[in-house]
Amino acid sequence: MTDFLAALGLMLALEGLSLAAFPNAWRRAVEAVLHAPETPMRVAGLAVGALGVVLVFVVRVLLH
Repeated sequence: MTDFLAALGLMLALEGLSLAAFPNAWRRAVEAVLHAPETPMRVAGLAVGALGVVLVFVVRVLLH
């Protein structure tokens, strides 16, 4: 649970810093997502989620 909270905090910090540094890029990205079809977004979400699981596995099992 500690690792999860640390990862969540890191994610929020990185997103907050990028939003503060590049607000116009964020606005354009949100507008693009609002107009994107659902299927590619679902596929991208699944791919990113799977990549995250693989990364956690590599760090926890293979590099530990």
